[in-house]
Formats: sequence, structure tokens, C-alpha cells
Amino acid sequence: MADPTTSAVDTPDAEAVARLSYRRALARKKRKEREAAGEIKELNITAMMDMMTILLVFLLKSFASSSAAVTASEDVRPPVSSTRATPKDTVAVTITPRNVLVGEREVLRLQNGQFPADTLQGRLVLPLDAQLKKEVEKLKYIAARNPSAPFSGELSVIADKKIPYDMLLTVLYTAGQNELENYRFVVLQKEGE
Repeated sequence: MADPTTSAVDTPDAEAVARLSYRRALARKKRKEREAAGEIKELNITAMMDMMTILLVFLLKSFASSSAAVTASEDVRPPVSSTRATPKDTVAVTITPRNVLVGEREVLRLQNGQFPADTLQGRLVLPLDAQLKKEVEKLKYIAARNPSAPFSGELSVIADKKIPYDMLLTVLYTAGQNELENYRFVVLQKEGE
């Protein structure tokens, strides 16, 4: 006969092992559920398309509002005019009482509102000349590869209304030496027009 104490000991151990195995399986299942909860199983393409449409409309609207970007600055106060002409996207030279910029890059810092003597060669402003050469080369490179964007030789001049005429003439001379012969002066439109 079998010893009753031995079978009683085997049975609780088997039950304990079964319970332990069940607990482990349950813990493994819960862990997998928690890991799966953080995963993205499918993408909602409709919401993504809505977001892309909104971005596209925003970018088109902001691009269409003004083709010429003029950086607002306390140094530059352009003159006021009643013109109705719309600005074009061209090479922009900004002349402030402190410096001269091409695009948004400072090319030359003025000394007491004048060009430093070592930057001038006659009426040619050397740092401005070098930067305008780069801009013209870039525009010609684009024009050679894209017939819909021909090189027009246009320059937008954004100048403070207190800039002396002689300084403005020197900048225009330097631009003319770089094939930028068509000038547009950026002005503020009068209120109420």
C-alpha cells in the first residue's frame, strides 16, 4: 500500500505548482496586454489627410500674401507712398543708419552713418559688391535650369527715409556693376488706401 503521508504531500505540491504556473501565465498575459496597449496598431489616414490639408492651405495663404519678405526693424523706416504696385521677389538690399544688408545677411557695418573708407573703391562698395555677385550668380544658375524663373536684373532697395541720397547712389552704382539695373524702392503704403 501506498503511504498516505506521501500522497498527501504530492498533491499539495502539484496544486502549488499548478497555481504558480497559472499566476505566471496570468502575469505574462497582463504584461503583454500592457505592452500592446502602447503600440499603434493602425493609422487613421483621414485625420492625417485633414492635418496635411490644413498645413497646405496655411502655407499657400502665407506665401500668396506677400511675395517679397521685408524684415521689420526699428532702424528702417521706409518713406510713405500712395503706390499700389505689389512687391516682387527680387534681391533685396536694406540700408539702415547702422548697416547694409543683402537679404537678411549683414554685409557692411556703417561708421557714423557713412561707409568706412577702406570699403570703398571710388563709388564701388567692396563687401556689397562681393555679396551681390554671389546673389546674381545664384539667380543666373536658377534661371539656366528653370526657364520659368528668368534672371530679371531687378533689385529691391529698402532704405530708411533719412539715408543720404549720396549713400543711396553709391549702393545703386554697386548694384549696377553687378547687372542689377532695375530698381524698386520699397515704401510703406499710406493709411486708408
